[in-house]
Amino acid sequence: MTSLLAKYLPNVANLGWGGDTGWGTSIWQTIYMTFWPAIFGGILGLIFGVVLVITKPGGILENRFWFGFCDKVVSLFRAVPFIILLAFIAPFTQLIVGTQIGTTAALVPLSLGVFPFYARQVQVALESVNEGKIEAAEALGATNRDIIFDVYLREARSELVRVSTVTLISLVGLTAMAGAIGAGGLGNTAIAYGYNRFNNDVTIVATILVLLLVVIIQLVGDWLAQRLNHQSR
Repeated sequence: MTSLLAKYLPNVANLGWGGDTGWGTSIWQTIYMTFWPAIFGGILGLIFGVVLVITKPGGILENRFWFGFCDKVVSLFRAVPFIILLAFIAPFTQLIVGTQIGTTAALVPLSLGVFPFYARQVQVALESVNEGKIEAAEALGATNRDIIFDVYLREARSELVRVSTVTLISLVGLTAMAGAIGAGGLGNTAIAYGYNRFNNDVTIVATILVLLLVVIIQLVGDWLAQRLNHQSR
């Protein structure tokens, strides 16, 4: 197997599996840069998405100030191209993690880059919940907390999984741009060791691996969303 790889994909074989530029290292860096920003950005996006829904005009906690504030913050961060965001928040990244370069440093801009996208997705998912169920819960004396957790989040859980899947796939794409600050990952391997050095085999293999990761995320997300949808019936 190794000899065949060296014969037909020499540049791929030269990178090896371990070390700073190995395929195993690149795969792990991509997963690392996808997992933690998905957690941090996901929590932040969920909070903003919920606040946007409950404080909107006619919401259960209608509040013009907080709705306007969250809406503008989300819109502002969505308007900034990710590659510019990397540079803009570099001092903040330095303050949080103690460095502006590397895989860990990329977690900060990735989290802030994905949260506004996810917040809008959450907002749309929660607004799809039938208003009649919310009114029924209020008529039964449910508290605002009950409505948020037992009506909004419970009823929209299948749709939330779907939008989370879309967000994760988008996040995988953002990890490629994170290579601009030396974050590594499969995207950086495709550009730095493939495209820039005219090693087409490296670019192709890196792209295939990214596609495999995206397909896995999509399949798991679709399965979970379908399962939760059946459970809610």
